Amino acid sequence: MKQRRDALRAQIEGIKRDLAQLDVLRPGSLTRQFNVCGSPGCRCKASPPHKHGPYYHLSYTRNGKGGTRSIPKANVPAIRAALANYARLKRLVDRWIDLATELSDLELDLRLPGRKTSKRA
Repeated sequence: MKQRRDALRAQIEGIKRDLAQLDVLRPGSLTRQFNVCGSPGCRCKASPPHKHGPYYHLSYTRNGKGGTRSIPKANVPAIRAALANYARLKRLVDRWIDLATELSDLELDLRLPGRKTSKRA
């Protein structure tokens, strides 16, 4: 059991190191859109159509408030990196919680002599 506790602690320390490496964070999702204009004879009305775009939009919710922003094409790589960092943050935190819960269960079981398995709600 001590070996498992040590392994859990080591994994948690690894997660902390990974978290410290994260840079810019941004919640949300990036979408790419193509549009058709109202000008008759435009290339977007041809057969097959050659629509205008792509146009990029960032949608997000933060502190209960949602929003959308237009993103210039030049900024798309930076936005994608920030979105990926945020997704990684969430995965790491979820994993940390799982490991910490298991570690806590092990430590609590050690403090309660005679108890063989932990009861979970």
